[in-house]
Amino acid sequence: MPVAIDPAEDLAAAIHQITLSSSDADYIDQLAPLLKDARNDGHRAGHIIQALNSVSAEREAAIERMCNTNHQEFVNSVNQLLRVREGTVNLTAEILSLSQSIQASTEKLAEQKKALVDSRGVRQNVDEATKALNICLEVLRLANQVHDLLARKSHYAALRALDELQNVHLREVSRYKIAEMIEKSVPATQRLIAEAVMADLNTWLYRIREASQYMGEVAFYHTNMRRNRHEERVKEDEYLNKFRINSAIELVADEGDEFDILNDDETEIKVDFSPLFEAMHIYETLGRMDEFRSEYGATRRRQKELLIPSSLNLLEEEDEDLSGFLESIAGFAIVERATMRRTENLRTSVDVDELWDSMCQSAIALISNGLHTIDSDEKLLKIKGRIALFLQAMESWEYSVTSINTLLLTLFDKYSQLLKKRFSEDFQEIVATDDYMPMPINTLDEYDKVVNVSWYTSDKPREELTFPCVLPFSQMYPLCCIDIRNFLNQMYLFSDDNFQRSSVIDETLKNSLDDLLCEKVCKMLVERLSSQYPGQIVQILTNLEHFEIACKELEVLLFEARSSSSATGPITLNATEHFRAGKKTAEKRIFELVNSKIDDLIETAEYDWESTKPASDVSNYMQELTRYLSNIMSSVLLGLPTEIKELIYFDALSHAATMILSLPLDDAVKRISPCAIKTFAADVQFLSNFVDTLSNPILHENLDELLQTVHLMETDNPLEFYDVSQRNKKFGRVNREHGPILLEKVTQGAGVTQERSGVDKMLNRMGFGRGKGRGADGTGSGADD
Repeated sequence: MPVAIDPAEDLAAAIHQITLSSSDADYIDQLAPLLKDARNDGHRAGHIIQALNSVSAEREAAIERMCNTNHQEFVNSVNQLLRVREGTVNLTAEILSLSQSIQASTEKLAEQKKALVDSRGVRQNVDEATKALNICLEVLRLANQVHDLLARKSHYAALRALDELQNVHLREVSRYKIAEMIEKSVPATQRLIAEAVMADLNTWLYRIREASQYMGEVAFYHTNMRRNRHEERVKEDEYLNKFRINSAIELVADEGDEFDILNDDETEIKVDFSPLFEAMHIYETLGRMDEFRSEYGATRRRQKELLIPSSLNLLEEEDEDLSGFLESIAGFAIVERATMRRTENLRTSVDVDELWDSMCQSAIALISNGLHTIDSDEKLLKIKGRIALFLQAMESWEYSVTSINTLLLTLFDKYSQLLKKRFSEDFQEIVATDDYMPMPINTLDEYDKVVNVSWYTSDKPREELTFPCVLPFSQMYPLCCIDIRNFLNQMYLFSDDNFQRSSVIDETLKNSLDDLLCEKVCKMLVERLSSQYPGQIVQILTNLEHFEIACKELEVLLFEARSSSSATGPITLNATEHFRAGKKTAEKRIFELVNSKIDDLIETAEYDWESTKPASDVSNYMQELTRYLSNIMSSVLLGLPTEIKELIYFDALSHAATMILSLPLDDAVKRISPCAIKTFAADVQFLSNFVDTLSNPILHENLDELLQTVHLMETDNPLEFYDVSQRNKKFGRVNREHGPILLEKVTQGAGVTQERSGVDKMLNRMGFGRGKGRGADGTGSGADD
């Protein structure tokens, strides 16, 4: 590159350098500063132009010198150039001719090429059309394959094929109309798949519902087998009796006999959940799981309603109606629980328990409505057995049985009423048909049977008994004892491992037994005390005595057999007090009869209280009275316990003494003669001698007042009665009010005796005789007519 031009140098030299530049760029770069300076300085611009013109002239001169030197060569070159030009023209003509020939062939070739291009385009279009057609045919084949799979029940495969068709193959033909048509049909196809799988699921559910009863029957059978195995284990180990069916201990002990009710070859039960799983998977794939869950729940609720009949016939001999109903519920509930365990987010425990509660309430309503038709406790016990088996089977599937336990409580109430009614009729018949005579026993075997069923202990050892013999109670007592034991046993039959209200059984048993004993035994016996036959009253009293003993034994028995472990304290039967009160009533009734007889005998006493001659013999009424007291002790009262006999005798003698004492105290008796006192004292002494023969000092105390009163009437010094010290010593048992009255009558009677004696003598002298007055035996002084 030339060096930079200094503006101070000569312009000619600068122009010269510019012309020597090797390129236009250098020329421009060197000329630009000069032109810039020339624009600012007009004089300098003129110099530049001159310099340039000078350079141009020098160059033209140089060219001219070169031309002048080489002219001939230039001419030769021109000639040669002309020849060349001529050849070039010829060549040009040939080239033009060749070009025309080539153009002609090229046009033909272009036409052929155009035809070829057109044919290739058509072929390409055909190929593309063929390819598009094949792709569309493949799409149609896949679409048809979805329907074929659907027809073959391959629902999930159909859904997978539809998904592949939609997400893969339709994208390849997305520019074609068929893609749009198939795309629009995809939702409809999905609905077809969903409906088909739901139809298959409904068919599966229908079959499951049809098999529910059989499944429940098998569940009941195996639950009963578990019961039997548990009972066998309890026999071997009493400790296991503390654990009920479905307890942890029982489940562990029964592990060796595991049984899958949903898959058992022996019972031919095969519950395949594949249709359910497939339906769930398909609906989940379709994003319609909530819809499926809702529809499945609604279907199960409808099926549940189909299980519930309008009514139940509880009177069937084999309980087929009730059993079938409970088995159907059990099978349905088992499938529900198994479905919940095998699936996720399909059936919640709330859904399953809601259906279970609904079925339980329906069962409770149906059974409760039919209870009024049952009048047999045995039938009700069978029904309870089926329900208890149902509960135990369902407990093993973790279902709550609280509401059914309430139904069992209702059944037990009905059962206890029927049982009470039946035994009430039995007791009533036993009491009404009894002969009320001591029960004869002819053999030791009969004696053992009676002792085994009744609460009776003989005074003699069994080995010392001689037969035939007579037991103190009548036949009704052992018969009632048999019924009492049967009643207890049948009441406890209702209690088992599944009845959780053992305290209710204990309380109901106590109350029912109390009512039976009080109303149908004790009350009826007390009503029969109105009899006028002392022997029958005595037998009733004896029976009441033994029933009281039996009640005490029953209290102990009920306490030991009490099934509720939470109950505390002793058991007291109201019947015990009722029988005790009945005994007192019977004793009073015997007192009444005995005292009434004593009253009748004493009313026959005929004393002439103003007689002047004592009776030669004991009064007839006194002889009859002592004979009656002797006979009743040795016959009628013989079967009574000693203490009761003594009490009756004590009361009878006390009453007799009171009634005898009332004879001289009668207001009609104004005066009592000494002879009448002797007669009266002789009768009293006869009674006292009779009592002495009984060898019971306590009984003799009843006569103390009577004897002291007679002694007071016989005393020669009546003033001793008014002396406190003497009275307490000699007449301490004499009534303070009666003593003065009798002394007054005796004092009046002493004067009457003298008057009667004088009158008699005068009448005799006048020829009139006075007959003897009659005493109780018809003797004694009295006026003759």
